[in-house]
Amino acid sequence: MVRIRLRRVGMKGQPSYRIVAAEKEKPRDGRFLENLGFYNPRTDPSTIEVKEDRIYHWMKNGAQPSESVVQLFTTSGVLDRYERFKAGEEIDVLMAESEKMMAERNINPKTRHD
Repeated sequence: MVRIRLRRVGMKGQPSYRIVAAEKEKPRDGRFLENLGFYNPRTDPSTIEVKEDRIYHWMKNGAQPSESVVQLFTTSGVLDRYERFKAGEEIDVLMAESEKMMAERNINPKTRHD
């Protein structure tokens, strides 16, 4: 079974994550099938960049997002657009909406110094 989940990258104490499609049995930072995006919780606001067309492809073919990825997708609106995609809306319209939303959300992020 394929899962869409987070893969930790970055230095010790400075995590950032890749959103990847991987087999359920593989380790967290092990082998993955495809890189689907990036998440950095250390910026203010947190940076989320995803390849929505590839996410739609994997989810259409049975991939299940993990709980943390579902939260990220809900925050960025990916799950709402996926439901509209399943209902028959054109992917070009959804991609244009996604690009607009990502541009508004990822404006001038500054890394927090915790």
